[in-house]
Amino acid sequence: MNRRSRRDVGLGILGVLLALGACEAVSRAGIVHRTYLPPASDVLARAVHLAGDSAFLDGIGATVRAWALGLALACAIAVPVGLLLGSVPVVDAAVRAIVEFLRPLPSVALIPLVSLLLGAGTETEVALITYASVWPILFNTMYGLGESEPLAKDTLRAFGFGRTAVLLRVELAGAAPFIAAGIRISAAVALILAVATELLSGFGEGLGIFIAQAQLATDGTRDVLAGVVWTGALGLVVNGVLVWGERRLFPWTPERRAART
Repeated sequence: MNRRSRRDVGLGILGVLLALGACEAVSRAGIVHRTYLPPASDVLARAVHLAGDSAFLDGIGATVRAWALGLALACAIAVPVGLLLGSVPVVDAAVRAIVEFLRPLPSVALIPLVSLLLGAGTETEVALITYASVWPILFNTMYGLGESEPLAKDTLRAFGFGRTAVLLRVELAGAAPFIAAGIRISAAVALILAVATELLSGFGEGLGIFIAQAQLATDGTRDVLAGVVWTGALGLVVNGVLVWGERRLFPWTPERRAART
């Protein structure tokens, strides 16, 4: 880790400590009643205590499974479709209106419709996660194809390689960092939607169900915030793993070279 990375990590930790200290002081001083804002130390203690609760860990496992399956399906759909739309302008022009119509639809608003079609269960959660996660990967794939090196493509064509070979050997390799960035964005979207779907739909098990049940309990704010802490921790872990993977797989990108200087 270089000096810049260490500085960024240090500033991030400092910001978290300041935020926790402010919440602790506000609650302890009585500025906000503990029913609405428990001390940060109590919330963190409760979050640590939940790590030993097997039922809570099973709920986390259910959320992670739905998240992983939805994200995997989104990748399986978005990458081939993005390659098709990005490499065949006629197809892109034909379906552009449909894509632009579907893309702005909020996935959370589709919960009643999808629940009616698929029933109350994991299928609905996975379907919504997949729908929301497709778009960043799809558009990043298309954008990455547009940024591929023209000279490399012309060189392969000059040696007699066909359209498919150029796509797989040059364009897909050039678009890979963009696809990875899209997957990282979609991973965060998928986790948010997994918890939100559980929270709003009220079926199944998972972090969202735990938070929904906690907010209905008397003095359940501490459990709600502890669930939020776990959700944020999962998001940090997922993002950290994906960023690490990008740095290992694509060290030649300008952002990675600048980070090492």
